[in-house]
Amino acid sequence: MLRFGRDNGRAPVVFVPSLINPPQVLDLSEGRSMLRHMAAAGHDAYLVEWGRPTKDDTDLGLDGHVTDRLLPMFAALPRPPILVGYCLGGSLALGAAAVMEVQGVATIAAPWQFDGFPPADREVIASLWKSARPTCEKLGYVPMEVLQSGFWALDPARTIQKYAAFASMAAGSDAEHTFLAVEDWANGGAPLSFAAGRDLFENFYGANQPGRLKWRVGGGQVDPDALACPTLSIRSSTDRIVPASAAPTLNGGFTLDLGHVGMIVGGKARTLLWNPLSEWVSTHGG
Repeated sequence: MLRFGRDNGRAPVVFVPSLINPPQVLDLSEGRSMLRHMAAAGHDAYLVEWGRPTKDDTDLGLDGHVTDRLLPMFAALPRPPILVGYCLGGSLALGAAAVMEVQGVATIAAPWQFDGFPPADREVIASLWKSARPTCEKLGYVPMEVLQSGFWALDPARTIQKYAAFASMAAGSDAEHTFLAVEDWANGGAPLSFAAGRDLFENFYGANQPGRLKWRVGGGQVDPDALACPTLSIRSSTDRIVPASAAPTLNGGFTLDLGHVGMIVGGKARTLLWNPLSEWVSTHGG
């Protein structure tokens, strides 16, 4: 884990990024970093780095990423953490909270109720996986290109629009630098282990295991309603990657009108997400 703060005697705040893209979107640049903002606000903030799967990780599923990757890292912290999970990292953070003591869990654009995705989108994902699965199984991993093609297929018009907008950006401007940084992030992810990809496509998108309370971690059921700690679900009404209807329903929450990435690094992120999240973390011991 990368550390962005110092021990303040309060609960460490651990940001769990998605497995699908690198964690750098949470620390994109000096002026667009949620992690640096949290550290400046006095939180002892950490960022999980997933690394790259090896040939020995072929059978490491999403539950294994919780038990074999996250839990050992959290055990090394000075006290039980507050977990903040982004995208699929939010789903995994809920899995971790089900099997260990935490001070709180906040999810940001986390997929949980997979029946909340438009049926057409789930059909696109199912078709993609059906064609890619045999090759991925032989490789032992799911290449980033497979994942990216799924994102593009969900909203091809938006992909065209963003490159059209890039063409009009002033050379050397903050907007241009931010666009390039986001594109480098979005296209630089490590592959998923085959088992994690299978879990994501078949058990999550296909069978909606989390939403039906059928996903198990460490042998136990993951039920957000059963968590004893404070919980917060942050979603976006304009998110095409994880629509608001797919986010978990937790004790608290609010809905933004920013996109999946814009809610993290956009011009309004500091006011609409970073500051409210910092206040919530402070309220609950972080």
